[in-house]
Order: sequence, then C-alpha cells, then structure tokens
Amino acid sequence: MTRFPIISLAWRSIANRRGTALLTILTVAIAMTLFLGVEKVRHGARASFENTISGTDLIVGARSSPVNLLLYAIFHIGDATNNITWETYQQVANAPGVAWTVPISLGDSHAGFRVVGTDNRYFEHYRYAGRRHLQFAAGGPLDDLFDTVVGASVARELGYSLDEEIIVAHGTGRVSFVEHDNNPFTIVGILEPTGTPVDRSVFVSLEAIEAIHLEGPTGAGTSLSMDELRAMDLTPDQITAFLVGLETPVAALRLQRQINTYRVEPLQAIIPGVALSQLWSVVGVAERTLAAVAAFVVLMGLICILTAVLTSLNERRREMAILRALGARPRHVFVLLVSESALLALAGAIIGTGLTYGALSLGAPVLEQRYGVHLSGTLPGLYDLALIGVVTGASAILGFIPAWTAFRNSLADGMTIRT
Repeated sequence: MTRFPIISLAWRSIANRRGTALLTILTVAIAMTLFLGVEKVRHGARASFENTISGTDLIVGARSSPVNLLLYAIFHIGDATNNITWETYQQVANAPGVAWTVPISLGDSHAGFRVVGTDNRYFEHYRYAGRRHLQFAAGGPLDDLFDTVVGASVARELGYSLDEEIIVAHGTGRVSFVEHDNNPFTIVGILEPTGTPVDRSVFVSLEAIEAIHLEGPTGAGTSLSMDELRAMDLTPDQITAFLVGLETPVAALRLQRQINTYRVEPLQAIIPGVALSQLWSVVGVAERTLAAVAAFVVLMGLICILTAVLTSLNERRREMAILRALGARPRHVFVLLVSESALLALAGAIIGTGLTYGALSLGAPVLEQRYGVHLSGTLPGLYDLALIGVVTGASAILGFIPAWTAFRNSLADGMTIRT
C-alpha cells in the first residue's frame, strides 16, 4: 500500500462514532473557551488597571509608601499620613518644566462615596485607558461654589440627575454623624462611565471644601450665608495630594528626586505606571491563580480525548485488523489514531475560540462600562492560532499512548471472535 488516506479515514472514523466524538469536542471547546476567556479578561483587567490613570507624569503627596499614596490619591482608598501645605504645592506647580498640576483634597464623603475637592483642571487633564478624556454624560464642570459633579456609578446607584441637591458628610464611612447640611451641593454634571475610581467619586471645588469646614461661634457648623461664603477668600491652607504633568516626560525623574529630597516638609513623588505595577504585583495573585485553573481545565479536556480513544480500542480491534488486511501497515494504524486525537482537539479548539470571541464581542461593552475592563482585541490573533496549535499538538502527543497500544495488536488478535 503506497498511499493511505489517513486524514480522510480519521474523519470518517470520528463521524462513525459521532456521539462520543461530539461530546469530546464539546469538552475541549468548553475548556478552550474558559481558558481563552480568562486570558483575555486577565490581560484586559491588567491593562485597564495600569491605565487607571495615564498622561500624568507624577503624583505627589505626603511621604509614605508609593502604594499607599497611589491608593488614596487615585483609588480613593485609605487616608493620607499627612497633608501638603498650599505654599509647597504652589512652589512645585511653578517649578520649571511643570506644564500643569491638579490639586486634590480628600476627607469627606457622600453616601459612602468619596468626595474629591479639586478644580476644573481635573476634568481637563485626567486621562485613563490610553489617554482617554473624561466626558460629561450630562451637564458640565464646576461653576458655582456649591456645585458638584458626580461619577457615573454615583449617579446610577443613587438615582441622581442634574439639579438635585446632596449633602456632604465628614469622614469616609457610609454612615456619618457629622453632616454639612447647612450647605447642600447642586449636581451640575454627571460623567460618562470610565471603569475607574472616577465613577465612584463626587467632585467639588477646593473652595467648597474650605467653606463647609468653616465653623461658627458654637463650633456646630458655619453660620455664614452662602452669599457671604462666596465673597470670602477660600484659598485652602492644605491639600491632600496633587497630580503633575510635565512639558517633557523625560524630566520626571529629575523632578521626582527634587520633591523626594524637599527639606521644607516631607513629600513623596511617584511615577504612576511604576506604582501601578507594584500594586498589581500584590493584587495580581488571584488572576494568576485563575489562569492556572483554566490551564488545568484545558489539560482535563485533552485527557478526555485520551480516555475516549483508549476506551474505544477494544471495540475497534476488528476495524484495525480489517485495515491491516486491506494493506494498511502498522505505522498507518499508529498515525490514524494519532490523527484522530489531533482532529478532535483541533475541532474543539476552533469551536472554543469562536465561542470565546463571540462572547467577548457581545460582552466587551458591559465589561468596560460596569467593571472597567477594556478588551483591546475582539478578533483572533497570532496568540490564538498558536494556542490552537499547542492544544492540537499536545493532543497528538497524548494520542501516542492509544496508538502504541493499537500498533502492538496483531491481525490474528483482531480477527478472533471472542464469545
């Protein structure tokens, strides 16, 4: 026998056992879908995490750990070890090479959401997910002293719309016993969803933060009217942190060193990308564990193929013997079983890849808006083709086990009818 249609015969053999074959292919497809889905979401989550803030060269706060500064200044988790004086902020803001700065003042909350004291430069310069700008879904930036802009999650979860009044409370808990109810804020803007901590923030002006903390004679709150407060000089004495944008990013290290060695008060400047990578190394254990679990699921799918082919060998001894009688050599039988294993894996991997990208195309907008996970590619690429090849090759290697068993079966053993 000079020519043997191995691939064609393997497909026919699979079709002849289509019930078992379909279940095996489905198992591999599900495993492949889970693995690829986890990988895509994992990489998307990391990219979105690292792009929580972009376009900012330095974050400056009181001296502490870089991760702590990042957590309270950007993620609004925890509290600062100290504040920064307004004079120090002004010195850095006016330093050579500094293009812009955005001051941030924290310490208050509304219904469990952090209140961020800042100015309209925040909406102008804050970037996320590859230098995307903040966009307003409704309304616009701060204008009056007691205006406020709320993030998308705040508006959605609390059912807020424009022109509603809200009360800011002292402290960061969901329940507060000190509310600044003498000075309600009016919602003038609602931001588009970003998938970042911006969505869960309430923005007011720095002057408003000063105004609500002015105490009257009894110490129970300000006794001044809103018009009187608007006429006052409410320049803050201190802020919590500030963002820095430079004219040339290459100067970031030089300015960072100058800030970190500032003698007037203890400061710390961090590069956002570096600090985000440090934070991810801590919180990324879960996603690495999930990836390992998904890889084991793929391995179980391959073992399922091995089991299906092995358990069918006794039933197929006569088939192998007939093929030998028709001129197939032992190596043809060996290659046939290896080909069947590979084809089952190939079919499952292709179907699983298709299911993965179909689901990602439908779910990508939801993942980005609700969870901040931006999936960059929704079409298969070289990685996916390589993964299909690896799964197919691994299945072919596992197919050596049943193939070697069939290779050793003799023609007489196959043709013998057992009763």
